[in-house]
Amino acid sequence: MTTDTYFANGNEVQLFEQAFQRRLPVMLTGPTGCGKTRFVEHMGSLLQRPVVTISCHDDLTSSDLVGRFMVTGGDVVWTDGPLTRAVKAGAICYLDEVVEARHDSLAILHSLTDHRRSLYLDRAGEVVKAPEEFMLVCSYNPAYRSSLKELKPSFRQRFVTLAMHYLPPDREADVIVAESGIPLATAQRLVGCAVAIRTADEAFHFEPPSTRVLVTAAQLIAAGATELDAADACILAPLSTDGAVTDGLREVAAASLATSNSSP
Repeated sequence: MTTDTYFANGNEVQLFEQAFQRRLPVMLTGPTGCGKTRFVEHMGSLLQRPVVTISCHDDLTSSDLVGRFMVTGGDVVWTDGPLTRAVKAGAICYLDEVVEARHDSLAILHSLTDHRRSLYLDRAGEVVKAPEEFMLVCSYNPAYRSSLKELKPSFRQRFVTLAMHYLPPDREADVIVAESGIPLATAQRLVGCAVAIRTADEAFHFEPPSTRVLVTAAQLIAAGATELDAADACILAPLSTDGAVTDGLREVAAASLATSNSSP
């Protein structure tokens, strides 16, 4: 499956296109592995714009984003960072898990997310005006954040926010089939297992299994693994290191996959 193939889960494609037309920044929210990154890649293909992805983390500085002076061949030259390159190229700049970045690093985005649509390179003494084709997109998972990692309301309100969700079970199964090639019935059992565990999340308090891990499990099944072995390795093991919790989840998975304990 390519980025041209995307299973929409509402009106997110239309809203993204409208935001692009009006040169508005977009914030994607939703659980891990629900398709935020795939969606951005799909929209880049649909709008015929390159996508520059920046994975945010605690140590990300404003210089990492915009650029810095570097010594090259004995000369000190300015080297653009990925954000600056994206602006100049009129690309879609995608800041993945923006909540992980430091607040002082995000301040550089303010002038790009209002009427100015400009990037100020103070150290280089340059102002880069964003072309009409440039778009800023950020994403994060609001369900698993701490008080130390929270986006300021003033920052969030700069964006058009699109809430992403897991697909309905029948469509999630279609994604798994498209990505792995396993039979639809097998994909449906994997989705049933995930839905049962996502429901159990209310009691166990862990990150629910994503569509991404279901695809990984399906790929193992396609390679010859049993459904239970694939679920154990790809779905259950990453969720918790607590033996009691894992045992409980394994019972849930076994019940969901009980109709087939061997590879198809």
